[in-house]
Amino acid sequence: MQFVGVHIGLDLGGTNAKCAVLDSSWRVLAADVAPNGAADGPDVVLEQVAELARATAEPFGEAVSAGLALPGHFDADGCGVLLPNLPGDWVGRPIAGPVGERLGVPVRLVNDVRALTLAELRLGAGRGASDLVCIALGTGVGGGVVIGGRVHLGLGHAGEIGHTTVDPDGPLCGCGNRGCLDRMASAESIAAAAGRATVADAAEAARAGDPAAIAAFAQAGEYVGRVLAGAVVLLWPERVVVGGGVAAAGELLLGPIREEIRRRACVAPVDAIGVVAAELGPQAGAVGAALWGAEAPVVVS
Repeated sequence: MQFVGVHIGLDLGGTNAKCAVLDSSWRVLAADVAPNGAADGPDVVLEQVAELARATAEPFGEAVSAGLALPGHFDADGCGVLLPNLPGDWVGRPIAGPVGERLGVPVRLVNDVRALTLAELRLGAGRGASDLVCIALGTGVGGGVVIGGRVHLGLGHAGEIGHTTVDPDGPLCGCGNRGCLDRMASAESIAAAAGRATVADAAEAARAGDPAAIAAFAQAGEYVGRVLAGAVVLLWPERVVVGGGVAAAGELLLGPIREEIRRRACVAPVDAIGVVAAELGPQAGAVGAALWGAEAPVVVS
């Protein structure tokens, strides 16, 4: 069966790339994942990404738009600015243009967590909200802000909640600051505090009653809740959506987050603001990128 006017979404991670193909009703027709070839340099990465998109979309007819989610920042010309999780020299490297040439359709870039935010807003845990804050906890911590139904970008990359200071004397962050939420509540920091190899192992141990693992998630939840309380006081959103791999811990993390927001955001209507888990899972970034590519003229502020 051929579909007219499908939309391609790509999510480029540090190791793998994901692709989602959506129809005009935003139904996911297909999704796939493949290694990104990052060890072989940017040229190979861009070819791998384009090939994944071609292979995933080919059965469904011609694509009319494409979006590409990146783990970092880019400029208005579609070139890399800061992509710390991708090896190689990406600074000033054209990204949107080369991928678009390979696909035969313009490619619009978006930060990966802003893509996740848009996906959750349209199709996931943020449905029906006009104003929301999204946070994604994984290798690092990223965020997105929705105001009036639009992903808010400010001067370009608004939403970097992970680089809010939690502990002024904390560990050095890649951004140059110390004690960023990005370093204090990452998957690695939670696993280390729990004495486990991975955050999934830590969650399993916590569910089995291990005190150190329970305490690790409680501490991370407190840090996240402290930062989100500031966002809640500033924005009074209808909803807070918590996603990323760490969020798979569920109430081990969400419970402490809600408790800390309630403790800190004293002037906001916290009982009316839902703090909920993201719904779309690992393909959210690719789905959001597809939406971004299709909606960019409407969404970009």
